[in-house]
Amino acid sequence: MDLRQVLEEASPTHVALAVALAVALPILLWTFSGYVEHGMDFFAEQPGLTNSIPALSRPSVPSIEVELTETEEADELKGPAHPEMKIQVGGERLLVISVLVLSMRQKVAADPKHPGVIRCFEPGTLQLLGEVEAMTPERVEEVVLKAKKAQEAWVNTTFAERRRVLMTMQKYITGHVHEICRVASRDSGKPLLDALLGEVLTTCEKIRCVCANGEKWLQREVRPNGPLMMHKTSYVEYHPLGVLGVIAPWNYPFHNVMNHVVSGIFAGNAVVSKVSEYTSWSSAYFSRIVQASLRACGHDPDLVQVSPPCCCQPRSGARALARANRCRSNRECQQVVTGFGEAGAALVACKNIDKIIFTGSPGVGRMVMKGAAPHLKPVILELGGKDPLVICEDAKLGEVVPMAMRGCFQNAGQNCCGIERILCYEGIQEEFVATVKPMIEKLRQGPALGHGLFDVGAMVMPRQIEIIQELVDDAVAKGAKLLVGGRQNKDWDGNFYLPTLLTGVNKTMRIANEEVFGPVMAVMTVPNNDDELAVEIINDCDFGLGSAVFSNDQKRATRIGNRIRAGMTTVNDFGVNYLVQSLPFGGIKESGFDRFAGPEGLRACCLMKSVVVDTFSFIRTSIPGPLQYPIAEVGLDFGKSMVGLMYNEGILGKASALIQMTKASMGIKS
Repeated sequence: MDLRQVLEEASPTHVALAVALAVALPILLWTFSGYVEHGMDFFAEQPGLTNSIPALSRPSVPSIEVELTETEEADELKGPAHPEMKIQVGGERLLVISVLVLSMRQKVAADPKHPGVIRCFEPGTLQLLGEVEAMTPERVEEVVLKAKKAQEAWVNTTFAERRRVLMTMQKYITGHVHEICRVASRDSGKPLLDALLGEVLTTCEKIRCVCANGEKWLQREVRPNGPLMMHKTSYVEYHPLGVLGVIAPWNYPFHNVMNHVVSGIFAGNAVVSKVSEYTSWSSAYFSRIVQASLRACGHDPDLVQVSPPCCCQPRSGARALARANRCRSNRECQQVVTGFGEAGAALVACKNIDKIIFTGSPGVGRMVMKGAAPHLKPVILELGGKDPLVICEDAKLGEVVPMAMRGCFQNAGQNCCGIERILCYEGIQEEFVATVKPMIEKLRQGPALGHGLFDVGAMVMPRQIEIIQELVDDAVAKGAKLLVGGRQNKDWDGNFYLPTLLTGVNKTMRIANEEVFGPVMAVMTVPNNDDELAVEIINDCDFGLGSAVFSNDQKRATRIGNRIRAGMTTVNDFGVNYLVQSLPFGGIKESGFDRFAGPEGLRACCLMKSVVVDTFSFIRTSIPGPLQYPIAEVGLDFGKSMVGLMYNEGILGKASALIQMTKASMGIKS
């Protein structure tokens, strides 16, 4: 019986099961092998164990329990939108989330009615979530010192011990996916599915990749020597830097913190994160996961400082009151840098911070560089993007359209490497627009939790609605066609902007050049299906983070991608760079510099140290007599002959240099 007969006779259920197993089994084995690869060294380091360990044994990974507050546990919050969250700007209602005072330049200031705290609100409903401390520079220094002290012991841990902590975190994450998605969605306004894809899936892959490859990437690396040092062994070592300062953005509150925690602690560092004032509330729960994992593995939880004070979250009952009193008296739950610009500046300037990793806008990135410059402190900047998606005329729309929709509207377009420009070739544009227009019109938008199933969530930062509206209005005024959306969604109390479709976008419009960071699909036409013109349009931009090219001819798509000036390119796909955590992530120009992820990102968390030792202890370097002080008359002759002997490519030239060197050694001047 051949395969065709088997398929014809099998039931649909059996066929579906067989396909699922065929897909899932290799993935499961591959994932498991990543942990097993370094599992044996963990056991080898434990006293009392024998050689009878099975080949597929895994390190003992403890289970942890993390307490949730009532607000974190609830699938739906009770109560109306907070009245203080509604203010008037330019005759239109502007919804303020996480803070009460918002200037027209997108800067946040402390609320005089609630000094010393940041009030946190759910973006989609404006319901109060809690308060966190707006820290002073003195408090920032206090938090950093706690981390620095913990790192003094952590630096001596083995890679196996560090893996065990990460695997403990992974074990908790995979067992509590819904809880993590719920908390991330509540704080950032994204639908649960977007939280799963952008927060949980990416974090799990990061942990898997680092556990499987991190030790190899940080191993001593032997380098080749030249002829002068042929008797030496040269290598590079990667040592922990000390304390990393992370300034994390608000679009993915779980992953943006965990990403650098995973790399930082695996490289032997402590990590202190300044979380965004817009999404400070959720970091309390997320940091408890990390600290519980450290504690369960026998390490100091102060190593990672990523949570606001839990006493400021709404709770009820005697236990909550007692805990609140403890926190107010000794701040035992304050394990983070929370606050406004003053707190972030203090972290950058802190002498006990050895490197800054910043993700945010180019404008604030320049301020971070300026703050770090007096201390000559290294920084990694992951800034804005204006990522293009190129659709060649021979592309298969069935493959392109789902990618374009996800790239433009996931997380309401609030993605560093989301699709900001669609360069649609003239020969396929009409069909593409006709396909996506009804799909965009049908997108459901609303609060992340408790109100039904929605495709697109809320905007985290209220000022972003005005920015998007300005860009859309400018484009329409200059000739673009608004086919869908183009305004604030006022059906809800929250901070929503309608999924939008613009066509006829060109370089004269601000939206073609400035980052939107919102749910807008901006379509630019490439006349005459011209590859050269497409590349020219793409590169005529201040940003260079990611890019994607679709064509039925993969060689053609690859050629186009190779000419795009960006840090990342995918061919016939979108955004998968980030699911390949062995690849470095970052861009050029206004998109920043340096990288995280991959060996480059992990090594960026280290002091790169060059070391040279004797290959054999009985063969050591000695300075030839003519070159020693005081310099001999024949010193220059000896030096010239040495250059000729080592680097002259001809045999006769080398022989002549050897004769000159012999004479110089005997004191005979040429």
